Amino acid sequence: MSEEGMFAPPPFDAAHALVQLKKQLRDLRLAERGAGFELKGQSVVELTLAGAAIQARLVKQPARTPEWTAHQLRNAADVRRFADTVRQQLARWGGDE
Repeated sequence: MSEEGMFAPPPFDAAHALVQLKKQLRDLRLAERGAGFELKGQSVVELTLAGAAIQARLVKQPARTPEWTAHQLRNAADVRRFADTVRQQLARWGGDE
């Protein structure tokens, strides 16, 4: 089977995806502070660009000294999944008001 008729997705542009992800987080009413996002004054998401990927951290529960979960976003599906996870967490925490 030849590769002529196969579809190849465009390469992942981490810098562009980071800009889009930040917009999505602002749309969820999170306040952007430097490389992080806050909910009611407490840091809940941190994003950094690491080469061809985005390093993301999400708190398990908003707190003064939160426990973080790390995520490495290497493609568009990972970014969508992370945005959905943040949306679900906000719903659990009551932050989607």
